[in-house]
Amino acid sequence: MDKILLMLQLQAQLNDATNGNDWTKGITKNGKVINWRRCIYMECAEMVDSFPWKHWKSINQEADWDNLQIEVVDVWHFIISLAIENYSQELKGGIEDLAINISQLSSFSNIEISNNEFATQDEVIAKVENIILLSLTKDKLELENLISEFFDLVVMSGLDLQTLYKLYVGKNILNQFRQDNGYKDGSYIKVWNGEEDNVVMKRILEQNGDIEPDVLYKELIKFYLSLTKS
Repeated sequence: MDKILLMLQLQAQLNDATNGNDWTKGITKNGKVINWRRCIYMECAEMVDSFPWKHWKSINQEADWDNLQIEVVDVWHFIISLAIENYSQELKGGIEDLAINISQLSSFSNIEISNNEFATQDEVIAKVENIILLSLTKDKLELENLISEFFDLVVMSGLDLQTLYKLYVGKNILNQFRQDNGYKDGSYIKVWNGEEDNVVMKRILEQNGDIEPDVLYKELIKFYLSLTKS
């Protein structure tokens, strides 16, 4: 449960910093409406593009499993944001209560097992589309079902709790870095010497297994400064 709680806490802190302390009411500090469900299904659509699903284009292209894993983590950001908002609005409890309830889901035990195996492309896409359907429904939010489906996707994407947590922390720090360097006003440079910043972040994590969040942030600064000065 500790890793789930830490991820929830980190997400709440990032949302506070980005959207203001009242973001759980569905409005940012700038008066912008927040729609976490839309964030989920739009990110899921990007996830599907990790595969050569188009029958008319690039039919021999290989699946981009590295990108899929990054997109899985991006969806997780939005799912736990939605969960925190839901618990706040429905008066279900705080972040600690949410963490306990997530860890008690039967599907949670599946991601606790070390895993690096991928499901087939069609299986993954079908699971992603299930998540899209759950996020699109106009009925009452099936939060536990949504999280359970996501945990299935985690396993199918060659991830487990440890790797999900590691990538989540890495992306959380990258998101903070983006916010600090002009992401909202559009001045941020997302492609670094031909690679998306996501890819650079993931490579730093892979090369430094026990890197601390503040050290990762400093490494990102080094890469970005060398980019902007060139």
